[in-house]
Amino acid sequence: MVERPSHLVRRLLVRQVRGVFHDSARGEAPVVASDRALYPPGSVIRRVHGDVTGMMIGGVSALLLQMLHPAALAGIWDHSRFRDDMLGRLRRTARFIAVTTYAERAEAEEAIARVRQVHEHVRGTLADGTAYAAGDPRLLAWVHVCEATSFLDAWMAYGEPFMPLAEQDRYFAEAALVARALGADPVPDCRAEAMALMARFRGELAATERTREVARIVLRQPAPSLGLMPAQAMMMQAAVALLPGWARRMHGFSMPVLARPLVRAGAFALAGTMRWAFRGED
Repeated sequence: MVERPSHLVRRLLVRQVRGVFHDSARGEAPVVASDRALYPPGSVIRRVHGDVTGMMIGGVSALLLQMLHPAALAGIWDHSRFRDDMLGRLRRTARFIAVTTYAERAEAEEAIARVRQVHEHVRGTLADGTAYAAGDPRLLAWVHVCEATSFLDAWMAYGEPFMPLAEQDRYFAEAALVARALGADPVPDCRAEAMALMARFRGELAATERTREVARIVLRQPAPSLGLMPAQAMMMQAAVALLPGWARRMHGFSMPVLARPLVRAGAFALAGTMRWAFRGED
């Protein structure tokens, strides 16, 4: 039987995207959703984290937010191979989120334990002499609130614009489970707490030449393939647009007001295309 063109396009899209997230050379395969995961079927966090485009846009936006904290930036700069292996870093982060959201509870708990072990060895001193440690509960709280807020905002921008506030609060309460298991404190349990926590961190944030260099590396990384170049460029623009205005200003990002609707429309269309492709895999 001749394969229909629409089926072929779906398969090619899914293969390209999975090639980004999974290292086939190491035998990695997509995480299989379990009914015995940390989060049961029907949980809000499964809905949010299951959207490929939203997670990619939100993930980049979260990283741009996180690096505004000097200690978080130092951890990336001093203890990461991101300059040589940005794709590997993104894959590891994406896999951790997938495993802790969907995999068997035991597998999720093992992944959390491994990350905690890694954090024990990530420590150093900032330029002003201040000591930092990746396992510091407050630093972990900053990393978490950036991720949770960015993932949810991306989902609402490109997946569920009219998501009820109660569902948003439920997402933060569910995401808090893994954050606390990693050692983060304080951890927001609702949207209002997340916004208040981010506001309390504002005075500690800074943008330096190193911040700008890391941001350039993130935003200008080569696409995994020629076919994904347009989509990646669109998602990077959407990630910048997703940032709070104060964060864009700190980074020095400029986006003309008239360009924002075009970026949003392009990313929205991309998100719809990705959902169409992955529905064919269900």
